[in-house]
Amino acid sequence: MGLIVSMFGFTEDQERRIQEAAPGWEVLFGKPRDIPKERFLEAEIVCGWHPAVVQGGALEDGAKLKWVQAGSAGVDNLPLDRFADRGIVLTTASGVHPVQMAETAFAMMLSFTRNLHHAVRNQAAGKWERAETYTELRGRTIGIVGAGQIGAEIARIAQAFGMNTVGIRRTGQAAPFFDHMKTMDKLDEVLAESDVVVNILPGTDETYLLFDARAFERMKSQAIFINIGRGTSVDTDALTAALQQGRIAGAGLDVFDPEPLPEGHPLWSLDNVIVTPHIGGMTDKYKERMADLFVENLRAYLHQGAPAKNRVDYEQRY
Repeated sequence: MGLIVSMFGFTEDQERRIQEAAPGWEVLFGKPRDIPKERFLEAEIVCGWHPAVVQGGALEDGAKLKWVQAGSAGVDNLPLDRFADRGIVLTTASGVHPVQMAETAFAMMLSFTRNLHHAVRNQAAGKWERAETYTELRGRTIGIVGAGQIGAEIARIAQAFGMNTVGIRRTGQAAPFFDHMKTMDKLDEVLAESDVVVNILPGTDETYLLFDARAFERMKSQAIFINIGRGTSVDTDALTAALQQGRIAGAGLDVFDPEPLPEGHPLWSLDNVIVTPHIGGMTDKYKERMADLFVENLRAYLHQGAPAKNRVDYEQRY
């Protein structure tokens, strides 16, 4: 039997479930700073990720690491090439995030349609002042760029609001809750027809700076852009210029490049921007869902030789 190191911060009950799923295995729970470095060298399975894993030698010759369960859906900040070279399996937390990510997107949408972001600023200033216009989501078109599980949950809620749903995915294959599905080569068409554009794309070479000045020029002047995917898929300077010049109506941003958003950056002070500090995936249900996923993958690893869900394709980078 081997060693499992978990740095995820599970509850005692969740830790017990994990231990019960791996009888005979040593399971070490703790914060990265509290785990002796040599234990990472001995670990066959790691749940969560931290630079301490590399510092402990887990990617060096003689290490026993075979599988890493990430705590996020995006893994562009992990050493994927080194994992691939060493034959280490990496699984993501895809499926843990749809509910809270979708609700984050809709919180931003509704803030713009009902001008809640202005109301909050007026409240802080003690001002009784109405915005010039208030709009609705019903009857609007939402373009969802990245129509995976999170995109599908956004589309489901959007249809309940009476919105027209258009998705973009690599295969272009139809999916529930989408009125239309298109491939990435049709991005310009989707941008031009959408009243709300939601980006949920991962950070890859293919998505790098996908939303550039040309993309924002294709969008409607009254369109809202929401980014809950990766900051690297957006040209921050081009987005800032589009917002300052009124080429798009507003932006709800949970991710940035660079991140954190630097102090004094223009995006902080623009009235048509909502900034949140990369909290789209956070929820009080997160640990529970993460524990469910890890236990399912752990059982599959121990009984079938490989985790059951969300294995990363190193060529695709997700």
